Amino acid sequence: MAEVRAALPRSAAGPYNPWLIAAIISIASFMEILDTTIANVALRHIAGGLAAGLDESTWILTSYLISNAVILPVSGWLSNMIGRKRFYMGCVAIFTVSSLMCALSTSLAEMIFFRVLQGAGGGGLAPTEQSMLADSFPPEKRAQAFALYALTIVVAPTIGPVIGGYLTDNLSWHWIFLINVPFGLLSLLLVWIFVCEPEALKEDRRKLMEGGLVVDWLGFLLVAIGLGALQVVLDRGEIDDFFAAPNITFLAILFVVCIGALIPWEWRHPQPAVDVRLFANRSYAATNLAMLLFGFILISTTQLLPQLTQQLMGYDATTAGLTLALGGFAAMFVVPIAGLSGRLIQPKYLIIFGFLGESIALFNLTTIDLQMSFWSVAWARVLQAVFLPFLFVSITGASYIGVPPDKTNEASATVNLMRNLGGSMGVSAATTMLAWQTQFHHARLGESVSFLSRHFQDFEHQTKLHGTTALRSIASALQGQATVESYLDIFWLWGMGAALVWPIALLIGRMPKGATARGV
Repeated sequence: MAEVRAALPRSAAGPYNPWLIAAIISIASFMEILDTTIANVALRHIAGGLAAGLDESTWILTSYLISNAVILPVSGWLSNMIGRKRFYMGCVAIFTVSSLMCALSTSLAEMIFFRVLQGAGGGGLAPTEQSMLADSFPPEKRAQAFALYALTIVVAPTIGPVIGGYLTDNLSWHWIFLINVPFGLLSLLLVWIFVCEPEALKEDRRKLMEGGLVVDWLGFLLVAIGLGALQVVLDRGEIDDFFAAPNITFLAILFVVCIGALIPWEWRHPQPAVDVRLFANRSYAATNLAMLLFGFILISTTQLLPQLTQQLMGYDATTAGLTLALGGFAAMFVVPIAGLSGRLIQPKYLIIFGFLGESIALFNLTTIDLQMSFWSVAWARVLQAVFLPFLFVSITGASYIGVPPDKTNEASATVNLMRNLGGSMGVSAATTMLAWQTQFHHARLGESVSFLSRHFQDFEHQTKLHGTTALRSIASALQGQATVESYLDIFWLWGMGAALVWPIALLIGRMPKGATARGV
């Protein structure tokens, strides 16, 4: 192990075992990613506790996602300016304190304010952690390191609804925030003791400061406004009927203008807030696109499955969350396999395997019906979950191929932004499609229903219901069937998409074997 550390001057492990550091920095990441889904099932309870309407309460989720999206792309620059360890501990501290304040909030305005702070603190965690892992392990061992880290990415959003449902049903909604406090304090203590700031990073910071601190204020502004506008469009678009609403149209145009101005500005800036020049690397650009698609599939299906079981099968929040839990446990067992596979097989081939496997699993979800048992639904999720670690571990490890060692902070930030944006896009697309397809199927199924149809008369005879009472009963059944078919349409479309996107992986370069830390 001493030889590994000697070859890695940017390692966050210092004199300690890198695997110890990997375990320590996973604590805060697990806590932050858990928070992206744990509040979903408790939203009605939070709204009631804060005397807010359910529509207003969605800003509790949106505010977190917006601030998280704004901080993610600039976290690499902030880490370089402040110092990686100092920046990371600051993010953990902000996330922990704001979690406590969320639990103590007495109004919707207070809750939204502290959720913005919580999202800002959480946004800097994952990129910094992945940068530490990339710098602490040589390329040929990164797959195993990221396999350990994958437990947080794949498992946390899966068990979030389960924990959120249990805490809400048995204690109160306050505990979905209070649970972060002890883990945050533990993370701060362990990072302070064991995580090191290597001399190479200190030297990079000194060089960066030699000509004076150049703050890319315009870059920050364009990122904040552009990504903030995009997040609102994705989160509120379906509710406000997308481009039929002037506010959504304005925000969509604002996003396009800001990102259109950001790219040429950052390309020429000597110290850009977001280093867009990294995308000139074909392999890096391909891994970012693959991560966007990974986030799209993971987060949207994590919402769709428990939503289906609650809406149509009568499950409560805890039971609905448990349909995901078995998949989470399955992913935990597969993660080490994905890590070991990365030592033997090039990432591009594992990514192809992951996307094709996801396609099969998503097609399998189209067989769900309302008579299925709990275990049948849970096992359908297991089939999907076992392929997710192969995608995450391989994409994350491959994202550093060809990236200069002093750019790992920036590379990590952008990759994590892609995962979060993919998740937001997936949820927005799924919600919109569900509404559209439900209307379509309802109209199609309702064409054959009338007082004079033979099916209607047979239904009256069988149920002993007559006239408008029978018609209302049929309408309710039609609505349920239309909704089921809409969910199945989404699973089929997602499966088809996963089956068609795998060629992206062919653009990813080869992972070097036995390379040193001088560059990959």
